[in-house]
Amino acid sequence: MPDEPTTVDAYVAGVTDDQRPALAALRSLVLELLPGAEERISYRMPTVTLEGRPVLHYAAWTKHLSLYPVPRGDDDFEAVVAPYRAAKDAVHLRYDRPLPTDVVTRIVRLLAERHATARPQPTRP
Repeated sequence: MPDEPTTVDAYVAGVTDDQRPALAALRSLVLELLPGAEERISYRMPTVTLEGRPVLHYAAWTKHLSLYPVPRGDDDFEAVVAPYRAAKDAVHLRYDRPLPTDVVTRIVRLLAERHATARPQPTRP
């Protein structure tokens, strides 16, 4: 089995040349939308955190990028996200189509809002 990437830069470097532009654009947009965010690898995929807590995971697959988790939102949110929803809490963004920056923006803003209102997890000694 090949070595698992230990950094997001290594993850991005490890995808195909065809996948890399969309992955880099997604990464850049997410970090732009979440000032102060940090990145790490978790569950073998890039994970964006705020205040040490995960906000969003994304992954490059053969035919698409995936974002996780994508929670349910109001009716307007669902109308925008529905064409990309692939599972209960994921969306697929196909490489053969332009990155839907408006959809990604809506998702990231909802996740940031929910992150801001979530109760912090207690620190373990």
